[in-house]
Amino acid sequence: MTSRVFGRFWNRALPLLLVTLGSASGNSLAAPPTPPDGSAVLRVHGSNTVGAKLAPMLVAGLFEAKGLQSVRIAPAGKENEQRITALDERGRTVQALVAAHGTGTGFAGLKDGTADLAAASRPIKQSEAQSLAALGDMRSAGSEQVIAIDGLAVIVHPDNPVQSLSVEQVAHLFAGQIANWRELGGADVAVELHARDDQSGTYDTFKELVLNSQGQALATSAVRYESNDALSQAVSRRSGAIGFVGLASVGKSKALAITDGDSQPMPPSQALVATEDYPLSRRLFLYADPQKQSAWTREFLSFVHSPEGQAIVEKSGYVAQAIAPIRLPLQTTMPEVYQQLAKEAQRLTVNFRFAEGSAQLDNKAQRDVQRLIDYLNSHDKQMNAAVLVGFGDARNDPARTALLSKLRAMAVRRELARGGILVKEINGLGDQLPVASNSEAGRIKNRRVEVWVY
Repeated sequence: MTSRVFGRFWNRALPLLLVTLGSASGNSLAAPPTPPDGSAVLRVHGSNTVGAKLAPMLVAGLFEAKGLQSVRIAPAGKENEQRITALDERGRTVQALVAAHGTGTGFAGLKDGTADLAAASRPIKQSEAQSLAALGDMRSAGSEQVIAIDGLAVIVHPDNPVQSLSVEQVAHLFAGQIANWRELGGADVAVELHARDDQSGTYDTFKELVLNSQGQALATSAVRYESNDALSQAVSRRSGAIGFVGLASVGKSKALAITDGDSQPMPPSQALVATEDYPLSRRLFLYADPQKQSAWTREFLSFVHSPEGQAIVEKSGYVAQAIAPIRLPLQTTMPEVYQQLAKEAQRLTVNFRFAEGSAQLDNKAQRDVQRLIDYLNSHDKQMNAAVLVGFGDARNDPARTALLSKLRAMAVRRELARGGILVKEINGLGDQLPVASNSEAGRIKNRRVEVWVY
């Protein structure tokens, strides 16, 4: 499914979704009080991927939704820091600060009290969660907020003839083991490596999904960047360059299709990123103190999940957590039940994911249940229209994998039933149709429940 085709579905579905999406809207009548000392009402530290564009736009959107006037986003005097200002009804300045110096700095800000929210382009690490244990459970639904989906695009110069690479090839490239593009069917041009810096969640994700999965390390010759956009601009100007950026920062560079394990080559299209099937897709997060949150922090998180907030996510270039239908091409290699669905039904751009060996929905899935209920209600598909297809990751016990895949579909059916939705049927296809390799990160993607509608 190309981005252009998906866009048609998206444009058709979005207006209705903006009315029906099921999170509470942050657009209540009154704004929380303005601090008398003029201090920032929101301090967001962390990921450059989140903080360069998305977080300032979301803060500005909240200010506007609260009726504040003269909303403005401007540099804060330091590189990769922005200040969002507005005027309340008494003409007093309301301000927020977004400091985008890398995911790790956000968790450090939560720990020392200089941040209200940590922006992250990867899940919190075990070591980080332990260091913040005094605040509470940082992996709880009250702390961990999935705000958008991003695709980690592998980019090259627009004239590079190479169209797709495997995760393994990308790892060998960035490890410096492939020195010339002719080794991959390209031109006789030396490979130049461009990578994000060590503080970046983008780099952490790339390292986890690409380098670590192949037992590789980044070559010391790589040029490092604090900014996605600066990296993309450099790659677009140099014929042998290759880099990686967030989906919204591809710019004038060319994004390659990526394969992982037995998956088909997948471009970083909105449809494939929305379902998280694309091998290098990832979630973007905000983490908050799970127990002590200011009124402004609570209002902001509510707004981010609201239809208005998710519309800003879409406008910023990332993939919103809205639901739209897509058609999948029929392939003879598909299982028979899946071929039937591809012929007669449409897949929705939502996947439910689970922990290893578990049928318990993760934090994102819990919110997606309500989004799906609202979508099915708004399209008059409450009764016998939806089909759930569960999948598992390849293990030594295929029978257990098949059982777990069906149990996961049953778990989603149970949650939908609580919202008045009667599912037409459920299927458990075990480890068939993998969308990723059998690495740890790949298994997470393969443990999923897809939703189809007639």
